[in-house]
Amino acid sequence: MSIKLKLIALSLFTVLVVIISPWLDFSAASSPEIQQMIIYELRIPRVLFAFTAGCGLALCGMVFQAMFRNPLATPFTLGVASGASLGAAISVYTGISFTILGLSATSLSAFAGALIAISFVYSISRFRFGFSGETLLLTGVAISFFFSSLILFIQYLSNVADSFQIIRWLMGSLTVVGYQELKQLLPFVTLTAVVIIFLSRELNLLMAGDEIATSRGVSVKYVRYALFFVTSLCVGAIVALCGPIGFVGMMVPHICRLIIGEDHRYLIPATLLFGGSFLVICDTLARLVIAPAELPVGVITTLLGGPFFLWLLMRYKSQH
Repeated sequence: MSIKLKLIALSLFTVLVVIISPWLDFSAASSPEIQQMIIYELRIPRVLFAFTAGCGLALCGMVFQAMFRNPLATPFTLGVASGASLGAAISVYTGISFTILGLSATSLSAFAGALIAISFVYSISRFRFGFSGETLLLTGVAISFFFSSLILFIQYLSNVADSFQIIRWLMGSLTVVGYQELKQLLPFVTLTAVVIIFLSRELNLLMAGDEIATSRGVSVKYVRYALFFVTSLCVGAIVALCGPIGFVGMMVPHICRLIIGEDHRYLIPATLLFGGSFLVICDTLARLVIAPAELPVGVITTLLGGPFFLWLLMRYKSQH
């Protein structure tokens, strides 16, 4: 099957997932009026929100794997998620409560934490070693561990209610009412997608190596700089609104590479489509597995991502 036919099939699969998901499980609905309210005020906004977040996480994961030429690299590797989580934990612990432009104090604190993490990673990596993929990755891992330890410290100091709220937020959730969160997230994901599509040629050359990319006229330093910041901001916005939803940015790009190949001209739309539909499927499972209660979607993605990570690690080692 040609790549174009595969993209068409993936597009049809995505459309089916988005259309069918809101209509699953109405066992608790007592009347058509209640079903209609659930569909238009809860399910459709939630599916669209999950699709947008999945698109963003998958695209950012694809970019990080291309930039670092490392199949295990993810947006969370550079400490963006742990920085956002620390901001949210501080907000819960201090009891700060306000709303600006529809964003809660927890979401705003999480986004501020993501920005601080981005600034730390970039500043520290440039301070001694210069802007390179290896030092950026190592700095991000170190910052991530440091922020994670601070989160544990805050949890230890918190009371039972605050500690539970922090843990619940760290599991990730796509529970929304209406379209407010979708409107807040969509500009970040759209901007990121436009930049990535514009730099698809550069991503192909980065996969071949910095020397080859430079010889073909690519400013490796500035391309990596632009991709790093636009993807980090996108992930920061997603984590601020959804909590840290892990493994999507690692699993989806690899699955798409197995289906589509390495050419980013086709890999980008495939990753965008499958990333969105994948998170919609995970969220639907989270909603149905223990209905009428529901699991945090981060639990589902982690259950799928753990075995996938081990398989990927063994596959990567066997090839080297």
